[in-house]
Amino acid sequence: MLELAFIMALAGVLVSLLAFYRRGRGGGRSVAEPVSGMLTVTGVSPRPAAQGEQYVTITGLLSGPGVEGETVYGRFAWDVNQWPSPGDRIDVVYPAGRPDRWQLSHPGSRPYLGS
Repeated sequence: MLELAFIMALAGVLVSLLAFYRRGRGGGRSVAEPVSGMLTVTGVSPRPAAQGEQYVTITGLLSGPGVEGETVYGRFAWDVNQWPSPGDRIDVVYPAGRPDRWQLSHPGSRPYLGS
């Protein structure tokens, strides 16, 4: 009886690993093609006195295909020498129909480590 339980557990692990492997190789759900949009910055956290990369929180209006003026926000590691300001327009990409998964494209930024 114990051997049967062990074999069943091992089979479950193998099936899970196979599914994980297939998903990583594109065999799982397909990802929508990204579309380009624009983020108009409406709010930004204060620029710190420290130099180098610091965390910034940005709020803005996202516009692009299928989206008109959706309010979004995000936290990023950002070079203080290229700190954003309200009114800045930043290129973004997001999966078609999923503006809540937006990513910005800016030389001074990179994703927040906690995201």
